[in-house]
Amino acid sequence: MDTVLNRNPTASPDQDARWQAVVERDASADGTFVYSVRSTGVYCRPSCPSRLAKRVNVQFHATAKAAERAGFRPCKRCKPDQPGLVEKQAAKVAEICRFIESADHTPSLDELAKRAQMSTFHFHRTFKAATGVTPAAYARGERAKRVREELGDEGQSVTSAIYGAGYNSGSRFYEKSTEVLGMKPSEYRAGGANNVIRFSVGECSLGSILVAHSERGVCAIFLGDDPETLLHELEDRFPNAELIGSDKDFETLVAKVVAFVEAPRLGLDLPLDVRGTAFQQRVWRALQKIPAGKTLSYADVAKRIGSPKAVRAVASACAANAIAVAIPCHRVVRKGGGLSGYRWGVERKRALLKREDAV
Repeated sequence: MDTVLNRNPTASPDQDARWQAVVERDASADGTFVYSVRSTGVYCRPSCPSRLAKRVNVQFHATAKAAERAGFRPCKRCKPDQPGLVEKQAAKVAEICRFIESADHTPSLDELAKRAQMSTFHFHRTFKAATGVTPAAYARGERAKRVREELGDEGQSVTSAIYGAGYNSGSRFYEKSTEVLGMKPSEYRAGGANNVIRFSVGECSLGSILVAHSERGVCAIFLGDDPETLLHELEDRFPNAELIGSDKDFETLVAKVVAFVEAPRLGLDLPLDVRGTAFQQRVWRALQKIPAGKTLSYADVAKRIGSPKAVRAVASACAANAIAVAIPCHRVVRKGGGLSGYRWGVERKRALLKREDAV
């Protein structure tokens, strides 16, 4: 058998990563590319169990059609021209997600597994691997989304909205209402009315900074170029809440945030009012565990939360983070260390990482 050290000296880092996936027969790479073998005239999936080819005979192709246009035929063993197991499972999970979203009740795990034609254990594991959350958490998220939509309809009562969203009893929803909505249902319907949000806008070396605090903790840290724009962003986030400008005590909190931005070695330990889906909160908790001066890729974070295939969902959760620096989404980078998008600008991300790296 050929050794795995058979590398092409002219290969790019991307090709080296693909070759490593072929060497490891990495099924998670299936669907992202195929590889052809010049000596046999066939092309395969990365996970193909056939004997490992010599590196000098291997070429990579973005799709099966591209390999066929180059004159290669599909391997009869791994059948790369047909949907693979991972792709089939992803399609099945997507179908189940649509069913959960349209169901007029909360489907049980047994009902969903039967619909997917899998055992309950296999379905639960497959669903979590594909979406990053369990079927129950996904259903809770959909119910929360639905109740928010129902509460937006002023033509019906709060009780009707709760039952219309699929909750079997009002008491069960009210137990979780603060977690789901961040406030009482009636207050949510009123756009955050009766919620008091204290805020202050200051300046730091990265530009303007706005810090907002609810009775539960810091609910927003925004960075930007214009204080007025940051205030409008806060108003959009809490349209009918009572926004109160800073007082002397609150200025101390803002100073603490600014001090951390300027000198990360000081650390930042604040009570947070974090509002998001179950999956987003899992991602944000993982980000808070990344120490200053260190970075992780989106794939690394996905693995840490136990959902290695949910890389795009991790990126979306980072983009949805409204509490800059305290939830350090700036410490998540592309595979290989390249900087990707940042809600408050890539240059600010670069500046934050440079300071932390110095520490």
